[in-house]
Amino acid sequence: MRVTVSDRLKAALAHPLTRNLSIDDPETTMIRSEIIREKLFLRRIYQSWYRLLTENIPPGEGQVVEIGSGAGFLKELYSTAITSEVFHSVNIDIVFNAKSMPFKAGSLRSLLLVDVLHHIPDPAAFFSEATRCVKSGGRCLMVEPWNTGWSRWVYTHLHHEPFDVNGGWSIPATGPLSGANGALPWILFERDREIFSRKFPEWRISEITPMMPLVYLLSGGISLRSLLPAWSYPLFRKAETSFGIEKKAAMFAMIILDRL
Repeated sequence: MRVTVSDRLKAALAHPLTRNLSIDDPETTMIRSEIIREKLFLRRIYQSWYRLLTENIPPGEGQVVEIGSGAGFLKELYSTAITSEVFHSVNIDIVFNAKSMPFKAGSLRSLLLVDVLHHIPDPAAFFSEATRCVKSGGRCLMVEPWNTGWSRWVYTHLHHEPFDVNGGWSIPATGPLSGANGALPWILFERDREIFSRKFPEWRISEITPMMPLVYLLSGGISLRSLLPAWSYPLFRKAETSFGIEKKAAMFAMIILDRL
């Protein structure tokens, strides 16, 4: 097998705690939780994401549920959220599959997803179930990978997950985390926006905010070593928002869907 420069770079930067571990092993998720706690630059990014999501939760009655809570720490910022995963793990309230959620019709005020939608093998089935569970006036709030020229290069060369902008709506169900297409959110809400709107008229794509072309890469994420100290996060975050590169080179997007 030919070893590329990007393969060598990923191997050199791989975080020692996750090297050679199966991404689908729940133990790996527990280790990733430890990494997020210890990598303070990365933790600042998660805090920013959680603030974006929670600030956009609509007021009123109904539960707030995070899908695929994994190694995150949402409850530190929003204590009443119900956290979930497809397997037992740290900081999880309930285990279920996103295609069949154990909630009454119209009982949810919001669904929150951080880096999760692009792992769901059948997103159409998920949104059908979300339509049932989320009440009118509720929201589905997501932070997901986004497709730009820069992000395609980074995700293709430096990330372990597939990033196929020509892919369909479904992804191989190889495992809860290994099955993925990082381009799926862009496919659903940008490339196939009209198709999504016809298929799910109960949902309005209200906002897509591309963001963070640099800071997540510089953090090393949960798989690579951290490249910068936590105190430098505000400096780099301000830089990427000040020089007009965020929209054209975004690696992520904040996505708001309103339940009509």
